[in-house]
Amino acid sequence: MSCTVKITIIEPSLILRSGVMSVLKQLKSIPTELFDVCDLDRLKTSPSWQKPDIVIANPIFPIKEIKNEVGHPDIKCLALQNNLFDPTTLKAYDEVLSIYDSAEQIQEKLTKLLHEQPEGAPHSRRHESLSQREKEIIVCVIKGMTNKQIADALNLSTHTVISHRKNIANKLQIHSTAGLTIYAIVNKLVDLPA
Repeated sequence: MSCTVKITIIEPSLILRSGVMSVLKQLKSIPTELFDVCDLDRLKTSPSWQKPDIVIANPIFPIKEIKNEVGHPDIKCLALQNNLFDPTTLKAYDEVLSIYDSAEQIQEKLTKLLHEQPEGAPHSRRHESLSQREKEIIVCVIKGMTNKQIADALNLSTHTVISHRKNIANKLQIHSTAGLTIYAIVNKLVDLPA
């Protein structure tokens, strides 16, 4: 599977940055492309192709500034908690990673962020609400196929594929290929290579 989750780590401490990167590289079920910067100035100068799907940041950096620099106000942000912080500061983040979290806990938190469900919606009901055609389209999307290629492969019009993709996004509330990839893995729509 070629779709990877781009994660940028913003942490002044080289030791903490390196440690988080090392743990993330060990996560087998989430293919990642990792970038690290020591401050927001470095984030500003990072190439546009490094724009992340998720940011893991030391809470000393204001979350509004992080989202402004990334240029995506809805980006998922995790606080990297390495000491005591004001709970109000941490609530602004989508999730909190502690330096004491295990690899499994980190993986669970990342998967949860990439595959968030609306409150009260059971996991299996969301999966069942997809038609078989929508499931096929998700598989094609995470394989990197364009709308035209999907239309050709499934004998549909491009317009129909676009409509299905809009319906999928609305039903699942997942708006990125990375999120759909995690959804497909968790719901066993695709098999991970051994």
